[in-house]
Amino acid sequence: MRVARTDEIAIQAKPKHRYVRRGDQDVRSGRLARIAPFLSDAYIANGRLPNAQLVVARDSRPVHYTSLGKMGDDGRELRDDALFRIASMTKPVASVAFMQLVEQCKVALEEPVTRVFPEFADLSLYAGGGGSIPFAPGTPAPPMRFVDLLTHMSGLTYGLQNRTNIDAVYRENNFDFARNHLDSDGYIEKLAQLPLEFAPGQGWNYSVSTDVLGIAVERISGMRLGDYFEQHIFGPLGMKDTRFGVAEGQADRLVDAYAYRPGKPPKMIDAGATSKLNRPGTFDSGGGGLVGSIADYHRFATMLLNGGELDGARILSPKTVRLMRTNHLPGGADLTEMSSSLFSEANNAGTGFGLGFAMVIDPAKTLMPSSLGEFYWGGAYSTAFFVDPVERITMVFMTQVYPSSTYPIRRQLKTLIYSALTQSHA
Repeated sequence: MRVARTDEIAIQAKPKHRYVRRGDQDVRSGRLARIAPFLSDAYIANGRLPNAQLVVARDSRPVHYTSLGKMGDDGRELRDDALFRIASMTKPVASVAFMQLVEQCKVALEEPVTRVFPEFADLSLYAGGGGSIPFAPGTPAPPMRFVDLLTHMSGLTYGLQNRTNIDAVYRENNFDFARNHLDSDGYIEKLAQLPLEFAPGQGWNYSVSTDVLGIAVERISGMRLGDYFEQHIFGPLGMKDTRFGVAEGQADRLVDAYAYRPGKPPKMIDAGATSKLNRPGTFDSGGGGLVGSIADYHRFATMLLNGGELDGARILSPKTVRLMRTNHLPGGADLTEMSSSLFSEANNAGTGFGLGFAMVIDPAKTLMPSSLGEFYWGGAYSTAFFVDPVERITMVFMTQVYPSSTYPIRRQLKTLIYSALTQSHA
């Protein structure tokens, strides 16, 4: 990826105000140059974030790159090829994988998941109990469909939601982080024993749905999820550094991970050099298990911007990508009307949900610069990306502080990026 580096020295220099032109699409680089000093002053210099890496592209061409901070507690400068835990930014990849199988008519969105998961044949709805009290017998749940997994309307949940007795059992079983203690079949078996939060298709709750979807990809394709990704997505797209875990000999490229502490510097919780990610796991989490570089995810985002193609590699058809980035919430609702989640990687107002992404359905309600149809997602360690098919803009942002709700950095980056536009196609 050819990008102009913005480093600590460049920040202190007088910025050059120039335009990067492709046809009639202008982005003022002088305004984009405000991003690096902002990140440095607001987050890096004061220790709120250990590092920050950002790629902004228009029409598939990078127009801005910033890399700031350190790899971790050892004080090494952040590498351009640093590896980050992308967490829930794995979900769009798993969703793309599933839609490849849909394109091949190996599965259909409207089919019940019991076709692949007979373990889910007797799911029930929550009727009480939990904790020290056994769950009360609930009414049988309506059939869960594959589309319900893609849209997070399955009735499943996350332990991190911390709202209900079902969430508590998810935490007890550590379903959110199953990599080191369950295989995929054991994961499904345990999930099938628990009631659903609501009837599939009747609500929206950020959940382990995409983990289940990833296991569906495994069962339908006959391949482990990581192998499927490598053969059908990463290899064709030239994403050389993205995988479940860290390749042998590359531990020095994995940044340290941190957790937010109110009023204190973030606490390092997983050192890159000694992380469990340097060893194979028992379970490839389609919902949050990938490690990768910013250059790789830029290629993935560009493929989505291009309607499923990059450098001659066709991953999905344009019609399939359009279906994925269309709001699938009933009646065109936004997440304020459908969501029961305490946490997700999306802003609720003016935001719909498609097949693996959130998207903007009412820019005014978001109270942020945005385009109708812009789609995006993020990860628990504060990583983020968005694709704007109207303005032909992509952004990928990497850092490593948990949780992603700590700072409003995604809103701030969007504001800075859109303020650099001199011509709009909206």
